[in-house]
Amino acid sequence: MVIDLNADLGEGFGVWRLGDDLALLDIVTSANVACGFHAGDPVTIRRTCAAAVDRGVTIGAQVSYRDLAHFGRREMDAEPEELCAEVLYQLAAVDGVARAMGGRVSYVKPHGALYNRICRDEVQAGAVIDAVADYDPSLPVLTLPGSVVHAVAAAAGVPTVNEAFADRAYTPEGALVSRREPGAVIHDPAAVADRACRMAVEGSVTAVDGSSVPVSARSICVHGDTPDAVRLAQGVRDALLAAGVVLQAFA
Repeated sequence: MVIDLNADLGEGFGVWRLGDDLALLDIVTSANVACGFHAGDPVTIRRTCAAAVDRGVTIGAQVSYRDLAHFGRREMDAEPEELCAEVLYQLAAVDGVARAMGGRVSYVKPHGALYNRICRDEVQAGAVIDAVADYDPSLPVLTLPGSVVHAVAAAAGVPTVNEAFADRAYTPEGALVSRREPGAVIHDPAAVADRACRMAVEGSVTAVDGSSVPVSARSICVHGDTPDAVRLAQGVRDALLAAGVVLQAFA
């Protein structure tokens, strides 16, 4: 059992700080670095990439809609060409900074509303995949099992990796419960750790209606902007290791 543990990092902006990036980088194996469109700025991106390189943590570009005001969690009807260009812009920027710090971007993870939209929208999924293919078609894209991204990416020769979320509630269909709904984010450390272990060992998670949903995942996410994110991530890491899971980046 080999699992990657990832977290969204570098999500501060200017004088505003969000989460404890340095503490999380001591826990996770992959860092989804905000690219400046939903959060992050040049200094934050540089510091996050440098700290990840120092710790041997794999760097991913967390691309988003251009939506600082709503933290990238507002769905947008972006034109495919515009969305493709903006994803390419973000990816190239963070990879350039990462390389200057001695690392590189090794995968792509869409953020927030864009992540959820391209799980079901072939047009926007195509725009994101086109951007990745234009930049480096060998870069894997993180997405949910069953997402339309898998087929779109396969047609373009771009690899995909299944991801699960330890701290998010699931619908019976295997989608993430909208953050507008109560209970969409799980804050109890014991529950989050238990869900992560079930995902890794049994390949399943309990949905909001009590049913068991299959989640075949190579990477598990714990959100860096969640209150007590460090405690949650450490609990997940400890539980996975205790269950005999090997923690290793997928990229």
